[in-house]
Amino acid sequence: MIQILKALETPPMGGGLFRLRMVRPGQIFHKPLDDLAFGPLSRIDHANLGVGAVVSMHEHRNDEILSYMWRGQMVHEDSTGDIVKISPQRHMMMNAGTSFYHEESVPEEHVEMLQIFIRPEEKDLPPCVQFYDKPESFEESEWELLAGPQGTKAPLTIRQRVMVLDSHPKSGKELKVPEVEGMVPWVYVMDGNISVGDKKLNKGDAITDTEEPLPLLHVDSDATIVTFLVDLSAKATLAGLFSGYRS
Repeated sequence: MIQILKALETPPMGGGLFRLRMVRPGQIFHKPLDDLAFGPLSRIDHANLGVGAVVSMHEHRNDEILSYMWRGQMVHEDSTGDIVKISPQRHMMMNAGTSFYHEESVPEEHVEMLQIFIRPEEKDLPPCVQFYDKPESFEESEWELLAGPQGTKAPLTIRQRVMVLDSHPKSGKELKVPEVEGMVPWVYVMDGNISVGDKKLNKGDAITDTEEPLPLLHVDSDATIVTFLVDLSAKATLAGLFSGYRS
């Protein structure tokens, strides 16, 4: 059965230079749950950061964190000593493990991004950080695999049975949602407008079906779409400072 989560159901938080919508993917089921994660996919912050915003140095433990940059540039600094500029051409995966500190700042241009929190398979794994530079040759109408578990050929490794893909289709295109055996899609409209059958989805909306493959996505206006493929039965730890939160 198709389930839809509308952006209006996840109201904005914050203000000024730092605004976000905190999306708990399990909200898409529209029923009381003890845990609002979608399997190990725990939380998605759709954030807007103005020039001058700083998220000061802070710790993560046992969180797998993908920074999906859609617009703008952000400077990342962390406990490994890395100082790296991330952008729509460079995404970042922080595998926090036992302990990882980072700081983000926006010195030059407005940022719009997803900060994605995933529960790892087990706690207290070694910490690390990864970066991925997207190829210029990527076709806008295709799906690109950005992150996933080892063995999936994903450029960024998630220590969990979750895959993340994106596409930037033009108006009038139709897209088939990727399918992987044992995984369920959770599709997020980062920007633009799409139709799924007779259902209209706009910026910030999400759709899933845990029983049947989703119908083709019809692109009503130029769009950016992020698809999460999730093993809902995957073993996951609740030890994460952020991803371990349940309700």
